[in-house]
Amino acid sequence: MNSKKYLSFFRITFSSGIQYRAALGGTVTQFAWGSMNLLLYKAFYATDAAKFPMSFEALSSYIWLQQAFISMLFLWFLDNEIFNLIRNGNVAYELVRPLNLYNMWFIKSVATRLAKVVLRCFPILIIAYLLPSPYGLSLPVDLFSFIYFLITLFLALMVVCAFCMLIYITTFYTLNPSGVRFITLSLTEFLTGAIIPIPFFPEGFKKIIELTPFSSMQNIPLRVYSGDLSGFEMYKGISLQIFWLVTLIVIGKLWMKKALKKTVIQGG
Repeated sequence: MNSKKYLSFFRITFSSGIQYRAALGGTVTQFAWGSMNLLLYKAFYATDAAKFPMSFEALSSYIWLQQAFISMLFLWFLDNEIFNLIRNGNVAYELVRPLNLYNMWFIKSVATRLAKVVLRCFPILIIAYLLPSPYGLSLPVDLFSFIYFLITLFLALMVVCAFCMLIYITTFYTLNPSGVRFITLSLTEFLTGAIIPIPFFPEGFKKIIELTPFSSMQNIPLRVYSGDLSGFEMYKGISLQIFWLVTLIVIGKLWMKKALKKTVIQGG
């Protein structure tokens, strides 16, 4: 019975999240940013392409997929409405609903991110595919790589939303969440490979990052697509995604329960 309520909540949030104007502006911005990144990396690859951990074709696919799914996989696409509900006390209205608060906000995060990515991704993917090699988006190595890409992309979305839930919960303990958001997002943007792909990190540092939840976000699905991550390393990555998804959700649920026990709503 509850599953139908959550599904209805997902549909409502997803429908209200689709905004054509914002999607058009975001598409142009992401395409321009992706082009600049490619030109920057091309200058480095021109010196000695063999010394880099990824082929330029794989890197091109990585960058275009990153830009196409940016609102799905980047942590800084947080829901300001959730922050406002906690800060102004309207979270009290959320608590009287016949739904678990953590589950409701988690579904809201998933629906909002999917709504933003639906209208943005396809124009970027189509244009990137039409670009000449090696600057364009390549097709997956094979059908299995594409299937595993979809699986890891879904798991990455879930891990991102589970981690963002922890950021939302910290707002119960602060008067202003801006400081926590700024510090957390600035650090995680680097660790997830949003600025520099994780394979480009120093070997020792890379091994540590690959064991953290940050590697389970955009790093794994984007590398699986191009074949840069395959075989045992791919299955290891999927296992880590599942592990961190379960771990973050358990931590989030326990922390949310503890935070709600100590929550005081002014005037009630």
